[in-house]
Amino acid sequence: AMKLSAQNIAFNEIARRAITSDANFYEGRYLEHNTLPKQGLALARMVGHITYLSEDGMKQKFGRELKTGNLSLGSSSDTAVEFEVESYLRYQGEAFSGSFDANTYLLMTKALDYYDLAREYNDDPVAAFKQATCSFMVVSFTTDWRFAPARSREIVDALVAADKAVSYAEIEADHGHDAFLIPIPRYMDVFHAYMKRLKQEIGHAF
Repeated sequence: AMKLSAQNIAFNEIARRAITSDANFYEGRYLEHNTLPKQGLALARMVGHITYLSEDGMKQKFGRELKTGNLSLGSSSDTAVEFEVESYLRYQGEAFSGSFDANTYLLMTKALDYYDLAREYNDDPVAAFKQATCSFMVVSFTTDWRFAPARSREIVDALVAADKAVSYAEIEADHGHDAFLIPIPRYMDVFHAYMKRLKQEIGHAF
């Protein structure tokens, strides 16, 4: 995307608020108190991770399967019931909270919020892309709702208007935003073909 949508900024703010509301955050000076805002980081990761997945992908992976307990009438206690997706999100949050720095997370998400490709070009992405001296490959995934294919097509349209070489592919995938991390055959084919062409072009240039 050339800049984050209001929805993306909103998700980032919820994640930041989870961190700064943690009692162990200490206004960012948690290391001086020999502690970490792990609960806040875990919640931030849980929120973020949901946005990386698609509804179809979550349905296929988890559905309404239970990790513990049962939902039968007369079962011991509703509080003993845990869905697979709940367990998965808690695991992701706990793992992340022990390996990532909270202040870094705040700064990274703010940097993403503030980024705007065309800000210095009177909000004209075509003018911004005219400065480029390279070719481009843009790939989108059908179920990525955080950075939807429509946003990628906006980039492609601006590049074409700026008279820049651009290749575009929209890949069918059930994995949401995380699809770019998965070796989907068509995705790999598109990427390898583009890199092969670049290699040939670079070779001819020398």
